[in-house]
Amino acid sequence: MTILKEAVRSIQERINKKPRIGLILGSGLGMLADEIQNPVTISYEEIPHFPLSTVEGHAGELVIGELEGQNVITMRGRFHLYEGHPIEAVTFPIRVMKELGVEIILVTNAAGGVNTSYQAGDLMLIQDHINLMYQNPLIGPNDSTVGERFPDMSAAYDRQLRELAKMVAEKQGVSLQSGVYAAVQGPSYETPAEIRMIRAIGGDAVGMSTVPEVIVARHAGIRVLGISCITNMAAGILPQPLSHAEVMETAERVKEDFIQLLHGIIKDLR
Repeated sequence: MTILKEAVRSIQERINKKPRIGLILGSGLGMLADEIQNPVTISYEEIPHFPLSTVEGHAGELVIGELEGQNVITMRGRFHLYEGHPIEAVTFPIRVMKELGVEIILVTNAAGGVNTSYQAGDLMLIQDHINLMYQNPLIGPNDSTVGERFPDMSAAYDRQLRELAKMVAEKQGVSLQSGVYAAVQGPSYETPAEIRMIRAIGGDAVGMSTVPEVIVARHAGIRVLGISCITNMAAGILPQPLSHAEVMETAERVKEDFIQLLHGIIKDLR
C-alpha cells in the first residue's frame, strides 16, 4: 500500500460521506472550521505520513463535515517550505483530498500588500500567481494516472469561481480586491528592494504559501479559488517593522467579513 493510500484509508475509516470541497485556512483564519456541522476532527498526528504544522495560529487538524449544505474537508493549518518540510510533504494533503473525492479547493492565506492602493484588512481575490519559491512540486517522475506531465496553468484560479466570488462579495457589500499573488519561501519577511522587484514584475501581494498546493491541485484536476487577507503592507511601504503579531491581529479584525464571504461562496458552489 502506498503512503497516499494509507493516509486516505485512515481518514475514510472515520467518515461516512465523501467531501466535495476542500478548504485550506491560513494564519488566523481557522475559525471557519468551528462552524462545520456534524464535524469529524482528525489531528494531523493521527494520519499516517502527514507532516505536522509548527506555525502559531495553525491548529494542525482536519475537520470534515457539512457547511452550507456542502460536504467539506478543512485544513486548520497548512504546511510551509520554511518549516523545513520537503515540497512533497507541503502538497501531500492535496493528493489526499483528491483521493477522498474533492473537486474544488478554496485556499486562503495571509499576505503582505505590495500594491500601494491596498491597505491592511483588504481581501484580495487571487487572479494569478508568480512562483518565486524556485521549486515546483511536480519535478521528478510523473504518474500519468494522477495528472499529465505538463499541466496548463493559464487559468490556475478558476474563472467561474472568481466570478462567483465577486458576485457574492457584491451582494454582501464586502470589498474585494483582485490581484496577483507572489509566493516566496520565507521565513524572513522581504526586504524593501525585494518588494520593489515584486511590484515591478506584476505582484500585488506577497506570501509564503499557496502556490505549491495550487500547482498540485491543478495537476490533479481540482478547480481552485484563492483569497488573500492583506494583513500588513509589505516592507518599505509604511515606516514600521513587520511582525507576525500584526498578521494575527489583522486577521482577527477582518474575520467576520472573511467568514461571511466564504459562507456565501460555499453555499452557491455548483
